[in-house]
Amino acid sequence: MRPLSKIVVVGGGTSGWLAAAMLRHHLKRELCEIELVESEDIGTIGVGESTVPPFVGLIHRLGIDEQEFIRATDATYKLGIQFVGWQRRTDTYFHPFGAIGRSIGTQDFYQCWLKARAQGDTSALQDFSPCNVMAENGRFFPPARARNTPIGGANYALHVDANRVAQYLRRFSEERGVKRTEGLVTDVHRREDGFIDHIVLADGTKVHGDFFIDCSGSRALLIGRALGVESIDWAQYLPCDRAVTVRTENSGPLVPYTRATAQKSGWMWRIPLQSRVGQGYVYSSRFCTDADARSTLLRTVDTACLDEPRIVPFTTGHRREFWKANCLSIGLAGGFIEPLEATAIHLMARGIDFFLRYFPNLECDPALSREYNRRMTADYEEVRDFIVLHYSATTRDDSPFWQACQHLPLPDSLQERIELFKSQGAMREGVDELFRASSWQSVFEGMGIRPRAYSARVDNIEYAHIEATLRTAKAAIAGMVEHLPTHEQFLGGRIS
Repeated sequence: MRPLSKIVVVGGGTSGWLAAAMLRHHLKRELCEIELVESEDIGTIGVGESTVPPFVGLIHRLGIDEQEFIRATDATYKLGIQFVGWQRRTDTYFHPFGAIGRSIGTQDFYQCWLKARAQGDTSALQDFSPCNVMAENGRFFPPARARNTPIGGANYALHVDANRVAQYLRRFSEERGVKRTEGLVTDVHRREDGFIDHIVLADGTKVHGDFFIDCSGSRALLIGRALGVESIDWAQYLPCDRAVTVRTENSGPLVPYTRATAQKSGWMWRIPLQSRVGQGYVYSSRFCTDADARSTLLRTVDTACLDEPRIVPFTTGHRREFWKANCLSIGLAGGFIEPLEATAIHLMARGIDFFLRYFPNLECDPALSREYNRRMTADYEEVRDFIVLHYSATTRDDSPFWQACQHLPLPDSLQERIELFKSQGAMREGVDELFRASSWQSVFEGMGIRPRAYSARVDNIEYAHIEATLRTAKAAIAGMVEHLPTHEQFLGGRIS
């Protein structure tokens, strides 16, 4: 079998310690050593403070207590994202997690809702989303504790302090046997077959390994510099390439959602944590200078700043190969899309999930890495298409940035998805995708893209039955949410 006996993770931060934690959880200590090499001299970006629902499932699978994690990472609950001013300046819509409605008989809920709209029903799609109704009312309750109720189909994620997440995962990993080595990587030595043999630290220490995980951020010391894997640039599809971030004081109620507000040359995020708020402006350097972006952010934030704004440039795209030879790239070393749908940590976890699925021996059979690269590329392209939709469907023409967004080229996969949806609301779904039908339906609806007709199959149900079911479901969700604790009440009870 010639199994791997040592895996070296190069780089810390969220990506490095998440990789170490997941590997240690799945691989026996006596069979495979895991060593993480990082330098205190290299800071982490720590910008991402928002997650998607699979992250909650991940911490549960790792055996991490959710309440303990929430206390340690200053976390709050997240039911979705509120988009302000994206299609038109005055519009607001919500992308909720979890289900929207339930099937009526054998018919898809969304198709039944489309027929009801055609018959004159004015109920909004989000009236049937438990997450949206909870978010609108500032309420929260875990759906797992309310199965077979009107909110049972909901889902949730977390807002977290990224630096505290890395610190927590470091403690978690070291307690379970991950070895941490302090040091700055200055050289990478390869074998004659192209595989990495060892890395060299600034003090001359050599760290050998059978397999290497590159978590060195945008420097990509192993996958990029040593192995020469080039990146695929997505700047033609994704207009933003910089962000300015700041931490501010917390005031007012802790809303259980992220807010993404469109601005003249991009958009701003607002992510509430227990003790502070993370805010930032994601923008295009083609249409906005760093000074103007900083000024816009400081003028727009709604509470006092706790630190100086920081400019973070980024490049969108991904490595042509995430896995080459005996090296795997995770996090920024592998690629980046942009913060809009909070998928960065999810893609890190997926990278390790797929690695464990196609776990190699010392030979690293190329068939495994080919399939890994295909699956990871599909994940990145799925997220890319979903984010491009937010920009390209705008009707705003009040600034050069939004005018340019109306003329963004669409990837063929997104164009086909849009055309299929416009036909009669049909979904083009793959295997194990992050964004399910309810996510696409929410953004399509919010951005003004609607089907020309509903599926004729729905006519097999009497409309009176559809009408009565929708009326009952809408009232049931609203009625139950009214009696749920507020987000702050539930959070206070969980962390006290």
